[in-house]
Amino acid sequence: MKSYNRSDRIGQQIKRELSEIIQRNQIKDDRLSGLITIVDVVVSGDLRDVKVYFSVFGEESQKVGTLAALDKAKGFLRGELCRRLGIRFAPELAFKLDDSLERGQKVTELLDKIRNNEI
Repeated sequence: MKSYNRSDRIGQQIKRELSEIIQRNQIKDDRLSGLITIVDVVVSGDLRDVKVYFSVFGEESQKVGTLAALDKAKGFLRGELCRRLGIRFAPELAFKLDDSLERGQKVTELLDKIRNNEI
């Protein structure tokens, strides 16, 4: 059985809170478009640095726009996380675009074509 340390628990809470903030459109930026999913959150041991991996289903311009909008909203998000989680220090957020879901979808489509003898 895996024991969870504090950074893992905080990471799960950050993932949940960021997802809720984005879902409820609390970030007022027109560049946030498409289906945005928080894929993973990695928190450093001292809880000061957080890497947020997210995915966007949409065109390349939507992905770039979403990354720019999230980078611009870092200050707001840091404050919201402190308030919601009750932590003393606001972690430094780094957003990373993760396209693994789209790659997985393409692989699934190829496997379906192979199964149906289309390739």
